[in-house]
Amino acid sequence: MPIYAYKCDACGHAKDVLQKMSDDPLTDCPACGAPKFNKQLTAPGFQLKGTGWYATDFKGGGAAAVPAAAGTAADAVAAPSPAPASDTAAPAATASAAGCAASCACH
Repeated sequence: MPIYAYKCDACGHAKDVLQKMSDDPLTDCPACGAPKFNKQLTAPGFQLKGTGWYATDFKGGGAAAVPAAAGTAADAVAAPSPAPASDTAAPAATASAAGCAASCACH
């Protein structure tokens, strides 16, 4: 059940109330009895999960986002450079040490 924040416009009394979504909103203030007890707009208390980027993904305070112009350096690191061509085939241990898959075309 969600928690709703209420505030009285007459006396200023504020209270959080645990209610079902189907319950009618409260109208009478429990402190002064005036019919001016209104729901307040508050931030939602849930987090979205799944694929995609959300504001809570980087809450740990990591590095700042990389600008689009600086993305070229990251692209160069991500793409492995091909091994120099030689007359003999490279052994499988060399291929795995270079970070290539066994079925790569550079060996």
